Amino acid sequence: MSNQELLHQPATRVVELDIEGMTCASCVNRVEKKLGKLDGVQASVNLPLESAHVTVPAGISDEQIAATVEAAGYKATIRRPPEAKAGTETPAPAEVPASRLRPRLVLAALLTVPVFVISMVPGAQFPHWGWVAALLALPVVTWAAWPFHRAAAINARHLASTMDTLVSIGVTAAYLFSAWQLAADPRMTEHPGMEGMETGGLYFEVAAVVTTFLLLGRYMEANAKQKAGDALQALLNLGAKDATILRNGQEQLIRADQLQVDDVLVVRPGEKIATDGVVTDGDSAVDASLVTGESVPVEVGPGSRVTGATINTSGRLLVRATRVGSETTLAQMARLVSQAQTGKAPIARLADRISAVFVPVVLAIAALTFVLWLLFTGPEVGSGDLRAAFTAAVAVLVIACPCALGLATPVGLLTGTGRGAQLGILIKGPQVLEDTRTVDTILLDKTGTVTTGVLAVDATDAFDGFGEREVLRLAGAVESASEHPVARAIAAAAIADTRELHTTDDGGALPAVQGFRSAPGGGVTGTVNGRVVTAGRTGWLEQNGIGVTEEQQASLAAAEATGATAIWIAVDGTAAGIISLRDTVKEGSAAAIERLRRLGLRPILLTGDNAAVAAQVAAAVGIAKEDVYAGVLPEGKVEAVRRLQSGGATVAMAGDGVNDAAALAQADLGIAMGSGTDVAIEAADLTVMGNDLAQVAQAIELSRRTLATIKTNLFWAFFYNAVGIPVAALGLLNPMIAGAAMAASSVLVVANSLRLRSFGKQTQGG
Repeated sequence: MSNQELLHQPATRVVELDIEGMTCASCVNRVEKKLGKLDGVQASVNLPLESAHVTVPAGISDEQIAATVEAAGYKATIRRPPEAKAGTETPAPAEVPASRLRPRLVLAALLTVPVFVISMVPGAQFPHWGWVAALLALPVVTWAAWPFHRAAAINARHLASTMDTLVSIGVTAAYLFSAWQLAADPRMTEHPGMEGMETGGLYFEVAAVVTTFLLLGRYMEANAKQKAGDALQALLNLGAKDATILRNGQEQLIRADQLQVDDVLVVRPGEKIATDGVVTDGDSAVDASLVTGESVPVEVGPGSRVTGATINTSGRLLVRATRVGSETTLAQMARLVSQAQTGKAPIARLADRISAVFVPVVLAIAALTFVLWLLFTGPEVGSGDLRAAFTAAVAVLVIACPCALGLATPVGLLTGTGRGAQLGILIKGPQVLEDTRTVDTILLDKTGTVTTGVLAVDATDAFDGFGEREVLRLAGAVESASEHPVARAIAAAAIADTRELHTTDDGGALPAVQGFRSAPGGGVTGTVNGRVVTAGRTGWLEQNGIGVTEEQQASLAAAEATGATAIWIAVDGTAAGIISLRDTVKEGSAAAIERLRRLGLRPILLTGDNAAVAAQVAAAVGIAKEDVYAGVLPEGKVEAVRRLQSGGATVAMAGDGVNDAAALAQADLGIAMGSGTDVAIEAADLTVMGNDLAQVAQAIELSRRTLATIKTNLFWAFFYNAVGIPVAALGLLNPMIAGAAMAASSVLVVANSLRLRSFGKQTQGG
C-alpha cells in the first residue's frame, strides 16, 4: 500500500460488537454470512472473545448491524469506545463467564456420580433402581444441560444447527429413550442386576455423564479463554488512574481521564507517567518495560519524549502532555492488539467452510448409522440390535461436536498477540502470521534501527605538542556551550573521560568557556583556561586564520575514509588534533542479525549514508559487503524493495522514520521500530515498541510460533473428528467416552495455545 493509499482510505467505519450465545464454529459462520449479506459489509467474528469486527459502508446504521445479528439468533451489543479517556479500565470483551457455568456443573457432578454408580456397578443396585436413576438424571439433562438446549432451540427457530444441536439431541434422545424403555417395561430394574438387555437398555448414565463432561469442558474452556485474554486486559489496565498537574503554580490531583493536551504533569519517583508527553524539567530514568518489553530503564531529561504507563524510577519530572485519551501510545497499542485478535487468518477460512456444512452432515451420518445398525446387525434384515444402533448414533452425535475446530484459530491468535503485547510486539492482523512464514530477506534501515542514530566520539588523534586527553578536554569545554549534536557528543565524551581519570576536584566538570561564538555548519570558538580553542570543519579553521599541514590533512582524509565525521581542534591558532565521531551501533545488533540468519533470513543494510559509513557499520554487525545498499534516497528504498521482490525474494523491511514509511508499505512484511514516527508505525505490519533490533527477530519468531500453534490446533481438531466419527459409527465408542473426548479436545486446543504465554521467558533479558 502506498503512502497515498494510506491517506485516502474508503469511506467506511468500523463497528465493534459484543455477541452473546455463540458456542462453536458454526455459530461464527452463521453470523458472518448474515452480516455479509448486507451490501458492502465485511465481518470477522471471534468465538473466544464473543465479538465481531465489522467494516460498515456509509448508509448502514449500527442498529441494522445489531438487528442482523439478532435475526441470526444471537444477542448483539454495540461496543461504545470511551470518549477521550486515558488511564481508565476498559471492560473485557463479552464472554460466557465460568462463574455462570459453575452451579450447573456442580449440580450435574453431584447427581451424575450416583446415577453412574447404580447404573454400572451391579453391587450398588437395588430393587427398581432404574426409577431412581431416571429421577436423579432429570435435573442434569434439563437444568444443567439448559445452555445446550436453549442454544439448540434458538438455532432451530432459524432453521439452523450448531454444536449445541448435536449435544441437545444426543442427551435428550438418551434420556427419553431410556424413560420410554422403563415405562414400557417397569420390571426392567425390579431386581438388582436386571436391565432387560434383550429389549433395549437404559442410558440415564450416558445422558448424565455426557452432560457433565461437556459442562466441565466448557467451564475449563471459559477459564482458559480468560487466561488467553488476560494479556490484553492487563495492557488496557496499565494506565495511571490519577495524575498530578500544575495549574496556576499549584499542584492539583485529577483523574487521568480529565487530562488535556499541554497540561503539565508532576511525576515523582515511583509514579506512573499518566499520558504521552515531553519532559520540560528534571532528569530521571524511566522504566518502559511494561510498554516496550525492554528491561533497562531509559535516561530522560528536558526535551525527551515519554510514554504513558511507563514508570519514573528516580528524579522528579515535569512533563507536558502531548497526547491524551484515545490518541496515546497505550490506547493505540490496545486498538492494534484488539483488532488483530478479532481478525481471521487465511488458514482459518478452511475451518469456516467446513463448519458451514458440518453439523447437518453429522446429523445425517447419525441417522444413517442408526438405520444401518438396525438393518444389518440382526439375524435377519431389519431385525437389528436397537440398543447397539442407538448407542452408535448417540456416540456419533456427541463425538462430532466441532468445539475444538471453532477454537483452534482464535484462541491461538488471542494468546499469541496478547503475549506479543507483553513483550512490546504489536501484530497488526492474522495475515501477518502467514507473511512471517514466507519472508526470506530482511532490509534493515541503518540509522535508528541498526545504529542508535546518535553520534559518539570514536577516536582522538593529537598532533605534536598535544596529548589526546588534553585535546578532548579542551574541545569538550568549548563544545559544551553548543547544542549541535556533534558538540554534545564531544562534550559528553570529555566529561566521561575526565570522570574516569578522577584528575580534577570538581567531579569531572569541564572548564568554563568565555567569549564563545559559533557559525551554523562551521564550528565554534572560545577561550578555555586562557587558551583560545577552535573546533570545526576545514573552512572554519581557514576563517579563523588557522593553517594545517599536508600530513595533518591526510590524517583527516583517512578518518573520513573510514566513514567517520572528523572535526579539527586548534589551540591558540595551531592545529592540535582531530576528533572522529560515528553513529554508534546499537548494543546487541550483531547478535540480533545473527538470530535473523538462523531464522532463514538474509539481512541487507539499507542507508542514505555514504559507502564508507555503511561498510563500517556492516562489518561491525556481520553483514556481507554485497548486502549493503548505501547512498539510498527515500524513494530509492522503495525501489530497493521492488528490485528484490522482482528477483523472487519475499521481503521484510525494518525502519523507524518518515522516509521509511513507503518502503515499509511496499515490503511483504513491514516492521516499524517503536521509537519511530507514527506514519512508519501506520505503514507497518509489525511494530516493536522498543529500540532493540533483537525485538525484530523476536517478533518474527513469535509470529511463526503463533502460526504453528494455530496449525497444530487445526490438525488435531480435524484429526479428532475425522477419526472419531467413523469409530463411533462402527459402534466402537461408548457415548460417555465420546463426551469426555469431545470436552477434552476443546481443552487440549486451548491448553496448547496457552503455551504461547511462556514465549520469550527463557531468553528475555538475555
